[in-house]
Amino acid sequence: MSLVTRNGSLPLSMLFDDFLNADLFNWNNSNYSNTNTTIPAVNIKETAENYEVEVAAPGMTKNDFKVELDGNMLTISSERINQKEESDNERYTRKEFSYQSFQRNFTLQKNVVDTDKIQAKYENGLLHLLIPKKEEAKQKPPRLIQIS
Repeated sequence: MSLVTRNGSLPLSMLFDDFLNADLFNWNNSNYSNTNTTIPAVNIKETAENYEVEVAAPGMTKNDFKVELDGNMLTISSERINQKEESDNERYTRKEFSYQSFQRNFTLQKNVVDTDKIQAKYENGLLHLLIPKKEEAKQKPPRLIQIS
């Protein structure tokens, strides 16, 4: 941000323009969808035996998720609709809908992962997926080769 002063002071409009244009209000960040809803952050860790996927989704339950494998495409999705029940004799002038959904897709390498043994659990605000590697894809420990 470059500062421009007039009569020794910073124009107030420039200060607000720079503040409103900051990344805080940039809804096109990678963690936001084009509908201004957040997409849960994902961590993917590779070990010698597995791939471990963690999806940050606090406040949800395991029933809120759908984890689906179609060929080599792994899809993690969720759809929640929160509606408060109203009685017939209640009148409201404003009622805001609460609808949240997301979908994340990951392409798995068929020759690397064992898709039949994928496991998922939800615990303490994190959805954990354990994607085991096939035996032939696991990193072998170093071995000494004899020289003849």
